[in-house]
Amino acid sequence: MTYLDVVFRYGAAPGENELRAIDGMREVYGVRRVQFNERERTVRVEFDASRLKADAIARLLRQAGVDVRERLTLA
Repeated sequence: MTYLDVVFRYGAAPGENELRAIDGMREVYGVRRVQFNERERTVRVEFDASRLKADAIARLLRQAGVDVRERLTLA
């Protein structure tokens, strides 16, 4: 397994329903951790790159109701 991080900027802050849906997203095989940074309005997802791609992670976040705007480049 190869774990990678991807970071997305989001618009509207996720509410209780979105956070519950994100918790369910962790059950998807390959998603290891989801962290929100409210100050920077970003969400970081650690995932198994042999199973998923960054586009699939963005799609999962959107399906959970997160207002994903753009992918950020990690230094």
